[in-house]
Amino acid sequence: MTYSLTQKTNKPPAVAPYAFMAEEDRCAPRHKVAIPAKMRFSGSSSFASEIANISLAGFACDALLQAHPGTRCWLTLPGLAPLEAEVIHRSNTGLGCAFRDMLNPAVLDRYIASYPPRDSVPA
Repeated sequence: MTYSLTQKTNKPPAVAPYAFMAEEDRCAPRHKVAIPAKMRFSGSSSFASEIANISLAGFACDALLQAHPGTRCWLTLPGLAPLEAEVIHRSNTGLGCAFRDMLNPAVLDRYIASYPPRDSVPA
């Protein structure tokens, strides 16, 4: 296991924030999905989004609204209360976020089974 991010921030591994460690170490396998969801940034209204991949530690979504890394957000998945997360990175295609608390493995398995990824090429 490497701690390249912690070396860049000059923080010992035990002190680095969970959100950054989750993104840097990719501590949990990511699963491609197509989950309709709602997101809300701190101080704003919720908006529709689609989760493209998810893991125990975080998710990537197609949010058209952009937010800076460090922005607090809440993700509402079908059937769950809002989950607090933090924006870790952004790109032209969406956002990558880390959950404040890891997702329950049984919940993750349910979403992977219920929301398979969309086909990239129409049939």
